[in-house]
Amino acid sequence: MTSPIAPQAAQPSPVAPIDWQPAGAERNFAAVVQFISFAIGDDQYGVDIMAVREIKGWSEITHLPNQPDYVRGVLNLRGIIVPIIDLRCRFGQGLTEARSTHIVIIVQIGARSVGLLADRVLDIVSFDAARIQPVPKIAQASRINFLSGLVTVDDSMLALIELNNLLSFSDAPAAQAAAA
Repeated sequence: MTSPIAPQAAQPSPVAPIDWQPAGAERNFAAVVQFISFAIGDDQYGVDIMAVREIKGWSEITHLPNQPDYVRGVLNLRGIIVPIIDLRCRFGQGLTEARSTHIVIIVQIGARSVGLLADRVLDIVSFDAARIQPVPKIAQASRINFLSGLVTVDDSMLALIELNNLLSFSDAPAAQAAAA
């Protein structure tokens, strides 16, 4: 005959906490991201390293008529026609007087290769994605639309560029303001 099971007081479970992992197992911390940092004047920017295809020195380009001011022209890069975007101009800071010391960062935006004209490359930086802060929406500056976030690296603020918005941003508000 079996004896009935007597109820027992609740005991702490010997099971390990949920976040426990065996010794030597890797923990999944926040994703580490890498960006190429570069300068335009005194400002520092970054683009996702996974979008960067090449960094080259400034060379002569072919100018095209009827293009926005920020499209400096095109470059033939091993048989691929690459439009060159002047980031200083695109951010509303005037045209870059391109010299041999300037650089072009070739990035992939969707299926398109695009060159970004900048003053100089600074470094490759790595940081936890959780450190990226949102861009304050206080000012209505047009360059805010081009930024995906801000991060502090070695006591410097790095503005992260949202590459998709460089080409898709509508100049409609500027056109409407000019018409008013």
